[in-house]
Amino acid sequence: MSASISDDYVIRAIRTDEWPAVKQLRLDALRDPAAHLAFLESYEEAVAKPDSFWQDRAAGGGEGAIGARQIIAEAPDGEWVGTVTVLFEEAGTVDWAGGVVERKQGHVVGVFVRPEHRGTGLIKALFDAGLEWAWARGAERVRLYVHQDNGRAQAAYRKVGFGPSGETVPFVHDAGQRELEFVFERE
Repeated sequence: MSASISDDYVIRAIRTDEWPAVKQLRLDALRDPAAHLAFLESYEEAVAKPDSFWQDRAAGGGEGAIGARQIIAEAPDGEWVGTVTVLFEEAGTVDWAGGVVERKQGHVVGVFVRPEHRGTGLIKALFDAGLEWAWARGAERVRLYVHQDNGRAQAAYRKVGFGPSGETVPFVHDAGQRELEFVFERE
């Protein structure tokens, strides 16, 4: 972990039984002022989902899950203050945007750090754990998509070692806008 983060923070994978906390953190993220640029769903869409959705989400990204890993930052008081989810994409499969995945890779989604914990190095600790999981699964690189107008997120991703690949995809909510692919290549 970064030296600027208190040793009292715990960076770890979620557990299946923690689905209520998974749901709450996601709903909190969807209330962020940049949520309309950062996430592909709205607060209203997410809050309407049944508990079974959140239970499945926690099972699919928790400890021991093969295809995804949701990592959280837990403060000393037990509050979840940040999260990163890494999906594993196999070469030859089709990704969410309809493109063919060319090599084994991680795909970062659902990045969120509570505003009062931003700028502390916590995002680097979350990304480090996510990258470690992806490398252990045999990923050759890790990617993410960031909205063309989300400068705050772009700056954070550059700070942890990601950079633009030059690839773009249309933004789901407005095809006239673009999402930029950022990548972290394994050394």
